[in-house]
Amino acid sequence: QVQLVESGGGLVQPGGSLRLSCTRSGRTFSRPTMGWFRQAPGKVREFVAAISWSGDSTYYANSVKGRFTISRDNAKNTVYLQMNSLKPEDTAVYYCAASKWRGVRDANNFDSWGQGTQVTVSS
Repeated sequence: QVQLVESGGGLVQPGGSLRLSCTRSGRTFSRPTMGWFRQAPGKVREFVAAISWSGDSTYYANSVKGRFTISRDNAKNTVYLQMNSLKPEDTAVYYCAASKWRGVRDANNFDSWGQGTQVTVSS
């Protein structure tokens, strides 16, 4: 079973930066696509970013494009989400997820999920 653990969440001021990490352990897919999702109170889970196993392909939600960067270090079984120019609207629980499929961006196509890490953007 694949296990995902997020870290790096916290409280930051608007315009600040935060870097999230997600470490994978246990049995995993051969070439997993990794993604980040977020969910704020009263809202549905929202796609944030995804990256192919090789790192050659990345995808971003329009709301975060240009501000967030997803990357991965397969040697460390870790995927990162660098978040810059944070806005209060970015406040949410952020989840990382793994998928056995290529080019996926929908939550339904991701098979394994972490427990989430809270990101709060407030002054």
